[in-house]
Amino acid sequence: MIYFALLAVAVALLAIAAFGCGIGQGIAVYGAASGMARQPDVAGKIQLVMFVGLAFIESLTIYSLMMSFILLGKLPKTEAVLEIIQHAVK
Repeated sequence: MIYFALLAVAVALLAIAAFGCGIGQGIAVYGAASGMARQPDVAGKIQLVMFVGLAFIESLTIYSLMMSFILLGKLPKTEAVLEIIQHAVK
């Protein structure tokens, strides 16, 4: 029973990881846009570095999505959990 509870918590924590990736992407784009505004001569290099950084951040988001699908597949059906709880209460 504790195994399934921890599994559900892990799926919720993966959602937080995806939220953090979104914040990280926003900060990266903000920094790159500020840098390009201050130094338009190196805008191409800054843009390249920003795209590489965004690719790494997006890969983490995709990994967390994949892990959440895998963990959701390991969770039992709701009816099975309710049956286990009813047997535990009796």
